[in-house]
Amino acid sequence: MKMTKTAYSQSADLPRKRDLRAFTPALSRKLINAMRQNRIRDRRSLQQEPLTLGRIGSLEIRLAQTEREVKKAQRLRYKVFYKEMAAKPDPQTKLTRRDADAFDAICDHLLVLDHEPPKKKFRRKEPRVVGTYRLLRQERANLFGGFYSANEFNIQPMLDQHPGERFLELGRSCVLKDYRTKRTIELLWQGIWAYVQIHKIDVMFGCASLAGTDPAELAEPLSFLAKANPAPKEWAVEAWPDNQVPLAQMDPLLLNDKKALRQLPPLIKAYMRIGCYFGSSAMIDHQFGTTDVFIVIPIENIDQKYIQHYSTETVKGAVAQHA
Repeated sequence: MKMTKTAYSQSADLPRKRDLRAFTPALSRKLINAMRQNRIRDRRSLQQEPLTLGRIGSLEIRLAQTEREVKKAQRLRYKVFYKEMAAKPDPQTKLTRRDADAFDAICDHLLVLDHEPPKKKFRRKEPRVVGTYRLLRQERANLFGGFYSANEFNIQPMLDQHPGERFLELGRSCVLKDYRTKRTIELLWQGIWAYVQIHKIDVMFGCASLAGTDPAELAEPLSFLAKANPAPKEWAVEAWPDNQVPLAQMDPLLLNDKKALRQLPPLIKAYMRIGCYFGSSAMIDHQFGTTDVFIVIPIENIDQKYIQHYSTETVKGAVAQHA
């Protein structure tokens, strides 16, 4: 398991989208070079002890414990984003066959592990990483230069309007094709819900993607999002002008809601069910071959039935261990 124009228009005096290279977290040059050259030590521990956040059958969700496990998540992302979908790798990405950037070093990485994967010749007998989510807490982002989403969307006004809230960025979610089932999605949300409680998060946000870069071809699903869950003013976020497109691509009276809903990716529908808002414009990401929408989920918006559903005994135990 990598996120309309209805509320207001982009102000003409807003800064333009920043160069991603200039906005990379302020990590040491040595660390960034090591990541690029694929020389980070595989066995360096990131966590003290593995803590299971959820379990369904042979599947477990927990945080990555070593750099080797982070690399496994990066390889899964490469397989989904670059091999299966339409992302265009740069030479380094193509060489390492990993979707990696400097933000990986300051994020936590949720992993869905299959402890009983199908047997395959020459494959080491160990749990297989079949799903992942990248999580960036605000205190970490503030230390190292900001959130990844700030390269696509002007999120600062939203952050400024909620100075007392703790924000968590969700990103880089993907699931191996054979595991895109209800139980894998449930497990990802169990992991996220445990993490939210452990770190006392108030707001989740991030980008969700629709495949394709032609707004005309995505007119129905984009317009559906524009009218379904538009963000109120205090949560409204605009894409940077460079690659911005309005969500409202067509007259809502001409929209076939059922047809539009069927065109939405499962992840976006999951966000909608738990009470997300959508930003008022989308961003065209030509490298990944997607159209990205901004989602924001105040925790207080989440329906109690979903909170109860994801508060399994394993989740409660993990949260209690951190109390």
